[in-house]
Amino acid sequence: MRPSRRNLLVGATAFSALGGGCAPDGERVLRSADAHPNGYPTVEAVRYMAKLLEERSDGRLKTALYAGGQLGSEQDTLEITIFGGLDFNRINLAPLNSIAKQTIVLSLPFIFRSIDHMRASVDGAPGQAILKTLEPHGLIGLCYYDSGERNFYTTKRLLETPDDLRGLKIRVQSSDLHVAMVEALGGDATPMSYGEVYQGLIQGVIDGAENNWPSFESSRHFEVAKYYSLTQHIIAPEVFVCSAVRWAKLSPVDRELIMECARDSIPNMRSLWDERVVRARTALLAAGVQTIEPSMQPFRDKVKPVWDRYISTPEMKGLVDMIERIEVA
Repeated sequence: MRPSRRNLLVGATAFSALGGGCAPDGERVLRSADAHPNGYPTVEAVRYMAKLLEERSDGRLKTALYAGGQLGSEQDTLEITIFGGLDFNRINLAPLNSIAKQTIVLSLPFIFRSIDHMRASVDGAPGQAILKTLEPHGLIGLCYYDSGERNFYTTKRLLETPDDLRGLKIRVQSSDLHVAMVEALGGDATPMSYGEVYQGLIQGVIDGAENNWPSFESSRHFEVAKYYSLTQHIIAPEVFVCSAVRWAKLSPVDRELIMECARDSIPNMRSLWDERVVRARTALLAAGVQTIEPSMQPFRDKVKPVWDRYISTPEMKGLVDMIERIEVA
């Protein structure tokens, strides 16, 4: 019988525990996972970070990057990172919400007023405080990467107001928060795996979905759903983490070096992301996608009960207040 992927990874974990990820000449090889494919901005940012780390350690710290979900789903690789079988991982916020509830703050609908507001928030005190909350759960938060602004797209119509969502079956990620958001806006939230969305749109199983410009374009969903409403309802970042198991084995010098290289990869990632968004938007508009920029306030008002439901502690309320006070030019 062929070993399963999970068994192979458990074997890799055992190897890591025995060998410490070190090559015979003393070089340390750190393993990193990303569900996105090669060429995606987060993957290329990690690759850039790895280049900086190798250069600044004089070749002593190298990184083997496994992109495109080679090592399993994000949920799989997250568990393996916590266990110590992977050293680095680029993770979406959704699977982190059930681990460190403070991360829910960054996932709240309409918590961020713009991409610039999100970036200022995660670079500042609230974002750094939330990274710290990952440590008791086996993860060291290194930095945030962009995931863009998520907008609704449908096969039926543009959304001028929340009322236009009424009766529409909208695909969402398997997240209670996302389900609650769509239901609060009047839609019929339909959790579905990403790979099933295209066929679901064709067959009418769903009437729409929501995602950022690059994903809407690369998935080819626009071929079926040509109405793209710029609601910007979620502008949640993604997180680049290190396993706390690995972190404990590193010297203070290497820890600081890794943190430094991760921080220095952020401008590279943001530049790549912004370029990718421009290319995707240009291609989609050329393909005949119709867009609208609705007034945001009616949408914000509708999701207020979702905030009340998920902001469950004074600490989380304090983080929300900090974010709302941040001003950007």
